[in-house]
Amino acid sequence: MQFWDDFTALLLVFIPTLIVLVISIGLLAMSHWYLISTRPELGNEGKFSRQLILLFLTIICILAVVIVLPIEASFRNQIIGLIGILLSGMIAFSSTSIIANLMAGVLLRITKPFRTGDFVKVGEFFGRVSERGLFETEIQNESRELIAIPNTYLVNNPVSTVRSSGAIVSASLSLGYDVHHSEVETILIKAAGESGLEDPFVNILELGNYSITYRVSGVLNEVKGLITARSNLFRAILDELHGQDIEIMSPTFMSQRRVAEDEKMIPTSSKVKTNKVTVVAEEIIFDKAEQAAQTEGAKQELSDDIKDLEIQLKDASGDEKVQVKEQVKNKRSDLKSIEQAEVLTNIETNTSQLDTPIDLNKPHN
Repeated sequence: MQFWDDFTALLLVFIPTLIVLVISIGLLAMSHWYLISTRPELGNEGKFSRQLILLFLTIICILAVVIVLPIEASFRNQIIGLIGILLSGMIAFSSTSIIANLMAGVLLRITKPFRTGDFVKVGEFFGRVSERGLFETEIQNESRELIAIPNTYLVNNPVSTVRSSGAIVSASLSLGYDVHHSEVETILIKAAGESGLEDPFVNILELGNYSITYRVSGVLNEVKGLITARSNLFRAILDELHGQDIEIMSPTFMSQRRVAEDEKMIPTSSKVKTNKVTVVAEEIIFDKAEQAAQTEGAKQELSDDIKDLEIQLKDASGDEKVQVKEQVKNKRSDLKSIEQAEVLTNIETNTSQLDTPIDLNKPHN
């Protein structure tokens, strides 16, 4: 009898702790279900903020259980202090650069200065974003190399992002004072139009001692072809200026051979037959970044469709409700397939990549 009395008394003492523990477990389970389980269409980017919320809720629940433990206040404070020491130790024993990059990754997800597939320039690096991670961001440059840039570098340095709605493509060159600027401007605007740029315009950048510096610019709507557009602009400028019998050089040009004063250094038209098969440089250079951009776009489109269908589901009834549910199920299945294919592609790329990504934390020539 004494045993049962002691057991009952002990149980009554721990009842508040058990209640808080059950509530905490239920709260975490419901939070995980609501934030993660019901949104399978979310990728790693979308789940990151929700995972942080779950982490904070877990810490709060642990502290709540400790507070209601039927123990002395001094011992309770020691347990809370031990938890704080453990958390501080985890941060302290971790590399400061790791924590800094993690915080920088969180900041980049909040500010969203760029997306996967965007052209970015930071410091001396230029390329398309092929992958965004918690600790580093990977870009693919014009040499098809994969460069791993720490997120702290992106936060501490200005990042230039080419807008997906259109980019300005420019070319600068110097011509002598013997050619009137109005003639040059007309030719350069024509060249920009021939290269496929819209709304071309010309600026005079400098009146030098021996030459005038011009810059011709135009709008490129399809930013995926940025590299090719620049090459086409340079080619069109050469063709138009040479076609108008204008030398592309300043009067400071020095030649080691004697030529007549009226002779100009303009190459003759080439009679070599060109290959009509057109190779799109961006498809070769930025293959991984392009694939990542297409995957990201497809995932975003499916996520938007699922959200719209879930809104329709609330007002639907009968057969219509069944059809909408089936559509949501199919969309989520498609999204899951894309995510699985993305994981497999990343594994294959990492195992078959011959060139190791450049890490800014490691010295290299």
